[in-house]
Amino acid sequence: MDAQIVLGILATAGAVSIFMFALKGLLDQVPDVIRSWRRIMVEARRPHSDHAPEREDHRPPSAGVDGS
Repeated sequence: MDAQIVLGILATAGAVSIFMFALKGLLDQVPDVIRSWRRIMVEARRPHSDHAPEREDHRPPSAGVDGS
């Protein structure tokens, strides 16, 4: 009977230890996840190109509508 109590205490302590180790691992990753999320949001909000889009016919725009 005494051995079962000791084994139960050891098993519980081991399970708590494993749980805390896993929890610490998850919490250590949170700052990296937040940094990555912020980088994603910055990239999503930034314009996709630094220059004006090219025309499809690749000709420069004309000076005026009437051709002058």
